[in-house]
Amino acid sequence: MSGTVMSGTALSRSGKGLGWIGILRLGLVQTALGAIVVLTTSTLNRVMVVELALPAMLPGVLVALHYAIQVLRPRWGYGSDVGGRRTPWIIGGMAVLALGGFLAAVATALMESHLAGGVTLAVLAFILVGIGVGAAGTSLLVLLAKKVDADRRAPAATIVWMMMIAGFVVTAMLAGQLLDPFSLGRLVAVTGGVGLVAFLLALVAVYGIEGPAAEAAVPLQGAGERAKPPPFREALRQVWDEPQARRFSIFVFVSMLAYSAQDLILEPFAGAIFGLTPGESTKLAGVQHSGVFLGMLLVGLAGSAIARRRFGSLKAWTIGGCIASGIALFGLAVAGFVGPSWPLRASVFVLGIANGAFAVAAIGSMMGLVAKGRKAREGVRMGLWGAAQAVAFGLGGFLGTAAIDLTRALFESPVLAYATVFASEGVLFIVAAGLAARVGPLAAERVAITAPAGRKGYLAAT
Repeated sequence: MSGTVMSGTALSRSGKGLGWIGILRLGLVQTALGAIVVLTTSTLNRVMVVELALPAMLPGVLVALHYAIQVLRPRWGYGSDVGGRRTPWIIGGMAVLALGGFLAAVATALMESHLAGGVTLAVLAFILVGIGVGAAGTSLLVLLAKKVDADRRAPAATIVWMMMIAGFVVTAMLAGQLLDPFSLGRLVAVTGGVGLVAFLLALVAVYGIEGPAAEAAVPLQGAGERAKPPPFREALRQVWDEPQARRFSIFVFVSMLAYSAQDLILEPFAGAIFGLTPGESTKLAGVQHSGVFLGMLLVGLAGSAIARRRFGSLKAWTIGGCIASGIALFGLAVAGFVGPSWPLRASVFVLGIANGAFAVAAIGSMMGLVAKGRKAREGVRMGLWGAAQAVAFGLGGFLGTAAIDLTRALFESPVLAYATVFASEGVLFIVAAGLAARVGPLAAERVAITAPAGRKGYLAAT
C-alpha cells in the first residue's frame, strides 16, 4: 500500500490501508456512476420505444455501442499508469459520463422532430457514456485495490457494489417522481440535473483520498531517473503475456457471458412457459436481484469465520459461485419440462445467490490480482479485465435472445428452446469455474471483515 499521507477518516486504524469511511467515500463514486447509467440505459430506452414509438432495436444498438467502446479500457488504464494518479481519470471520466448522459436525453428529445439528427447525436452521446464509464470505473477499481488491505477486499467490493445499486434505486425513484407529468423537456432537465449532482458527488467523494503525491507509475532506473514508459501496445502485450492476467481475462469473459445471457430471457421464459403475467415476471426478477444481494453479503460477512479457520478463499468462492450458478441454470432447464409444479421462485432465488457470491468474489480476486505481475501495469491489467467484461455483457444479451429465436426455429418447441439455452449457459459457468481454478493463488486473498459491511452488483456499469 502507498505511504501517502491521508486524512484520519480515510485511513484504517492500522494506518496501512483505506478505512471503512474511505471505502464508503469511494463507494459514493459508484453511486454517482450508477445514477447516470440507469437513466441512459433504462429510462431513455423506454421513452424511445414507448413514447416515441421507435424500433426497440435503436436503444439496443445504442446500449451495445456503449459496451463496445469500453474495449478501450486498457488504454485508459495505461494513461493512469503513466501519469501515476487515478483521481484525474475518475473525475474526468465522471465529467464525460455526465455530459454523455445529458446529450443522450437531448438526442432523445430531438428524435421527436428530427429523427436523423437525434440518432446521430445519440450515437455520440452513448460513445461518451461508454468512455466515461470505462475511464472512471477502471481507475476507481485500481485505486480501491491499491488503497484497501487484502483482508478488507471482499467486504469493500460488497459495499461498493451495494452503493452502486443504491444509485440505481434512488435515482429511479426520484427521477420517476420528477418526470411526472412527463414531457421531453422535463426529461432533459431531470437527466441534466442528475448528471450535475452525480458529478459533484464524485468530486467530493475522491477529494484527498489518493493524496497529493501518488506512487510513481514508471519504475526507477539508474541514478534515480525514471525510465521512459513503453508504448501502449507494448504495455498491453506485456500484460497479456502474463499467464495469470491472461487466464483471468478469459475467465472474466466466459463467466460474464454466462451471467449476462440470462438477463433478457428469464422473464420471457417465466411468461411463455409458466404463464406469469408481466407484473408477476417483474416480481420474479426482483426475487433474483434479492438473491444476488444476499449472495454478495454472504461472501463479505462470512469472511471473519473463514479467516479464523484458515479455510476458504476468494478463489474458492469464485469457483463455487460459478458451479452453483451452473447447477441452478441446469435446474431451470429442467423446470420447463416439469411445468407449474416446479418451485420456480426458489430456483431463481438460488440462481441469484450463486450469481451474487461469484460476482463479488470475482471482483475481490480482481482487486488482489491487479498488482500481481509487472510493476506499473495495474491500470492496463484492470482495463483488460474491464474490456473483457464489457464485451461479454454486450454479446451476452444479444446472444441469449438470438439463441432463443434460433432454437425455437430448430425445435419448434419453446420448452426445448429455453432448456437448451439455459443448459448452454450452465455449461459456460462450469467452464468458467475450470478457468478460475487455473488462475494462480493470491498472496493474501484470505477474506476477513473487521466491521459490518453495509444488492445485485451490476458489473457492467464498472
